[in-house]
Amino acid sequence: MIEFRIDRRSGVATYLQIVQQVKHALRLGLLEQGDRLPTAKEVVAATAINPNTVLRAYQELGREGLVESRPGLGTFVSRSLATPATAEDAPLRTGLEKWVTAARSAGLAREDVEALVKDAIDRGFSSERRSDIN
Repeated sequence: MIEFRIDRRSGVATYLQIVQQVKHALRLGLLEQGDRLPTAKEVVAATAINPNTVLRAYQELGREGLVESRPGLGTFVSRSLATPATAEDAPLRTGLEKWVTAARSAGLAREDVEALVKDAIDRGFSSERRSDIN
């Protein structure tokens, strides 16, 4: 089951952090169709956030068709965002993990790696954005 980590200093609304973490787990295949999300009560006990915040996040995920609420049973994943390229043994994923290991061995801090990856993503998708505009 997913465990939410809330960063109160991130500047990102708490409900959006929950939405993003669920989507992340769905993309990586950590959550699959039929899996139950923690109840609002369980999330509140683990994170000390308002239960309405959890419900708002789950409602947003429901509007996107990713989860469905079953009265008396809980909230369940209705579809996955995982692809074969994001599978644990996928070549791209294992290559990226090897690159991160090499970056750490080269003495880069987590923040350095995050900056490099963000820059690569921005550069890699900038041509996509330009072609969408034209």
